[in-house]
Amino acid sequence: MTTQAFDLAVVGGGVIGLAHAYVAARAGRRVAVIERDAHANGASIRNFGFVTVTGQARGDGWRLARRTRDVWADVAPKARIPLEHRGLWLTARSNEAVAVVEAFLATEMGDGCRFADAATFRRESGGLGGADLKGALFSPHEVRVESRAAIPRLAAWLAEAMGVTFFNETVVFEAAPPALGTSRGRIEAGAVVVCPGDDFVTLYPDRIAAYALRKCRLSMLKLADPGFRLPAALMSDLGLVRYQGYAELPEARALEARLRAEHPDCFANGVHLIVAQGADGGLIVGDSHHYDHLPAPFAPAEAERCILEEYARATGRAAPPALERWTGVYAVADDRSYLIDAPADGVRLVIVTSGTGASTGFAIAERVLGDLMGLEVGTTA
Repeated sequence: MTTQAFDLAVVGGGVIGLAHAYVAARAGRRVAVIERDAHANGASIRNFGFVTVTGQARGDGWRLARRTRDVWADVAPKARIPLEHRGLWLTARSNEAVAVVEAFLATEMGDGCRFADAATFRRESGGLGGADLKGALFSPHEVRVESRAAIPRLAAWLAEAMGVTFFNETVVFEAAPPALGTSRGRIEAGAVVVCPGDDFVTLYPDRIAAYALRKCRLSMLKLADPGFRLPAALMSDLGLVRYQGYAELPEARALEARLRAEHPDCFANGVHLIVAQGADGGLIVGDSHHYDHLPAPFAPAEAERCILEEYARATGRAAPPALERWTGVYAVADDRSYLIDAPADGVRLVIVTSGTGASTGFAIAERVLGDLMGLEVGTTA
């Protein structure tokens, strides 16, 4: 490969890498994306494509998600990426769950959201909800794309319309501006952003090791068309004790104690519920969470059982047949939802450590490139 010069080289073609490529290309910079596989094949295409605002950590996380949602809403039609859903319903099946929802609505994060009683939710959802339903939180803020299609379409649009150059099936073994050493030769770039996902060893392993990261394996399914259309993405009570925007409220303690007593198997497998529906009617359903330095590739059947039982509790319907099953792996940290590190002059290392890449990635990229390249970008503060 002949030497080529760029203003920015992005290492990693997942959603975080593509977000950085977009922000730089939008500002008129010459951008290269270097991806070790033929195309993104990791966590970015194995999740819900759900841009979650409501429930993100209060403060910075919530603001990053709101900004990222706005960028997705702008980019998706340009890249011919359908928005499969808008909004979120989260069911509440106990008085403790209702108390968390009410406390959440009293914060600034509840702006635009509302609580619907059980009858209203059933009417607006076409009859969903189990017998114990107390009501549901509705948020209008979310959007959802089909990640397995959206990520390739975003990459193709960046190449075709934004002039981004892609080097796929290419490994970067040295990133030191103004040059990168790769398996296909030297690439010149004035700045580099390394977005390694769950690869902790190829570039800057010592810097990454300082953050004591682990990996999370999630399990997900695609279910057959249930014969109804969801009015929005659907979550359940378990989300109220998992997502920090709810879980850090004092009222969540009583709910967590109740749910742990009632569903210890869900907590043992890190299960909470998200249900999203695609254009073909099929349901993307998950997920479970198992943590380790190197999670084994073996997904326990108990985790799937827990997911499907929670689906039945939240919807009041038996789960349709499973059409597909898969696992995904992403980086996690105990003390942060993402990290931005400066391992060398002109280099930034960016890892989302909370499974929220689709929900916060564009805003993180704006923050990184505002600092690294002095770009004038959207508001993330």
